Amino acid sequence: MIVEARGQRTEARVGQVSNLRAIWNRSLLLAVACLSASTAFAATTTLWEMTGYQDFLKGKMSGVSITRDGRITAGPKLDTFFTSDQQQIWSVAQAPDGSIYAGTGDRGKLLKIDANGRGSVLWTADQPEIFAVAVDRAGVVYAGTSPDGKVYRVENGRATEYFSAGEPYIWALAFAPDGALYVATGQQGKIFKVTAAGKGEVYYESGQAHITSLAFDSQGRLLAGSEPNGILYRIAGTPAKGFVLYDANLPEIRTIFPMPDGTIYAGALGGSVARRTGAATSSTTSSTPTVTAPATSITVTDAQSAIATPPKPEAPKTTAATPATTAAVTTTEVTGIEKSALYRISPDNTVETVWTSKEENLYDFLPAADGAMLLLTDAQGRIYNLDTRANGSRSAVLIAQTNESDATRLLGSRAGTLAAVGSAGKLLRLANTPSAGGWFESPVHDSGAVARWGRLSWMGLNTGLAFKTRSGNSARPDTTWSDWSAPITDPAKAEIASPNARYIQWRAEFTSAAPEIDGVTIAYLPQNSAPTVRSITVSSLSSGSSKPATATAGASSAFSITVTDTGEAAAPAGTQTQTLTRPAPQQVQIIWQADDPEADKLSYDVYFRGDEEREWKPLKANVAENTYLVDSDTLADGRYVFRVVASDRPSNAPAQARQTELASAPVLIDNTPPQVTAGAPRRNGTTIEIQVDSEDGTSTLRRCEYAIDGQTPWQPMEASDGITDSARERFQISIPNFPVGEHVVVVRVYDAAGNAGLARVIAR
Repeated sequence: MIVEARGQRTEARVGQVSNLRAIWNRSLLLAVACLSASTAFAATTTLWEMTGYQDFLKGKMSGVSITRDGRITAGPKLDTFFTSDQQQIWSVAQAPDGSIYAGTGDRGKLLKIDANGRGSVLWTADQPEIFAVAVDRAGVVYAGTSPDGKVYRVENGRATEYFSAGEPYIWALAFAPDGALYVATGQQGKIFKVTAAGKGEVYYESGQAHITSLAFDSQGRLLAGSEPNGILYRIAGTPAKGFVLYDANLPEIRTIFPMPDGTIYAGALGGSVARRTGAATSSTTSSTPTVTAPATSITVTDAQSAIATPPKPEAPKTTAATPATTAAVTTTEVTGIEKSALYRISPDNTVETVWTSKEENLYDFLPAADGAMLLLTDAQGRIYNLDTRANGSRSAVLIAQTNESDATRLLGSRAGTLAAVGSAGKLLRLANTPSAGGWFESPVHDSGAVARWGRLSWMGLNTGLAFKTRSGNSARPDTTWSDWSAPITDPAKAEIASPNARYIQWRAEFTSAAPEIDGVTIAYLPQNSAPTVRSITVSSLSSGSSKPATATAGASSAFSITVTDTGEAAAPAGTQTQTLTRPAPQQVQIIWQADDPEADKLSYDVYFRGDEEREWKPLKANVAENTYLVDSDTLADGRYVFRVVASDRPSNAPAQARQTELASAPVLIDNTPPQVTAGAPRRNGTTIEIQVDSEDGTSTLRRCEYAIDGQTPWQPMEASDGITDSARERFQISIPNFPVGEHVVVVRVYDAAGNAGLARVIAR
């Protein structure tokens, strides 16, 4: 088995890496310098670096491995041992003579493959799926078909019905040391014991929906894994009694492998996607939730967009199994939780998790040499080598990748380690010799905008290594992308020739077993995008205190009043008349919202223009904040439009900076109160009548009211024509039961801007 092709680095290797790292750093500096000298784009030079184990796991590969310390090296050779015309290979088993039997899906065929990889169809079932295959000590093969739940004995190319379970699905078959055949079924989670043709009975009822895996431990006791609660049972005795060895937090115990020393390994899967391989797939319709937000009032916006906020994902819930037409289990995809795990159950029943993943499903595993375990996952059909020793590092080495999404089974055969690739109907063989022609393909990198590419730099052993790049403007490589570039082999001549685009990808090709890659970096300069001004809001704001105006006097007008016991006030001669100060003037507040795609720092220029004006006048340049105040007294009455120009010049060179602008809706500024003219009062009996005329030069009139002798509340009046809605209005005030004597009537008229004009009438 393959553990790791290379051991510890030698001192010479360390020296080479140090020299290469220095060269790599100089190459990076050169790449940055070359791009910074360019004036074609305005964003900051950026480096896309891939280094380390987790980064390299994101790529595709063939014939290479990723070591524990994050190096890409030549991996074991992975070749095609056998190819069928079937869509799925679900199960494999080896006979005593070395022959391999494979059960397939969608056409229900049983294949026989010899030690040289030559295969033939041994039998075709009348059911679409063969999920389970087992071979007895005499070399006779047994196949379980679904969804009719029958076991067939196939000998010399002839199949006879051996047992009918009365259950839809047969998931696993296993022979006991005494030769009895045990059958794992679903949808009622029963295990049958079959001693001869047609002679079988229920051995154990789990209460689960499915028994998904079977094996016998070193003492001949039956081990069984279930779904949907992920329980590992040990079953023994007559009548059978089950003992729960482990209740996993994942839905399905997929594979069980007992070791000679009594240790048991169990693989579980299903954390984020509970999948039943081979069962009819039930489609899940997902609906996008509609999320409404409180309305926001904005005077001017450049666009309106509704943003749906997805709800927080919920962990999948396990429910009791109920009869259904298929055995498919559908759950919602939830990221960030365990998706699969490998457990080790010691002879004393203690359990240890030796491997876990949030991204990959563990479909099968197989013991290798020196305490290692080969793991087969669904992520592009990857094969890992895991050191499971108690004092091991517990980190997995990615030794091979089939680049198939549905690799289902591992088999240690006389022909070598075989991986069944379900979706391609193949058996792939993992060789003990390193590959001399592997490749690694990076994930697609999104630069965020059309970018100018600089240099490709790498660190590692360069012998027999060539890099290529390609670029495009679609998120996934397709026919619109450029072809792979000419090979880059010399670090001193590593300029990227791929055309400027938003997306880029690199590929490393190994022409020998010598190269090693520790890190790869691409320098690029994304096109500078203009900022966006989202909205402008213009409103009025008082520039002074909100407290009512009070009488004040300066030091030059200070005075004192003396009140005598006679009640007369004596004031010094020449005392000045006190003046009530005018309320604080109004200000125009301009608020805007803006952002930049590259998160550049922005500055703003603010302009205004009147209705009859042709040119914009600057109010303020280089405003750093998103608001500006203008004293309304500095602008004459009239209609104005304000413009905000946003620029990313604080983060870019002057010649490269970009800007955008947005203008507000027209804003009416009116600082002048209406003119109010009151005629002489006329008495009609006990009624006083006053005619008032009012006119405003900028806005319409909105309200008229009067008060007598300074007493409130004010009494409202409508215009003589019934509604106050014009710039010029006449009001007829009629005050019945007017008191005798001299009284003061004050009339107040407001315009649309809130300015108040006053007139005083003395009535006697």
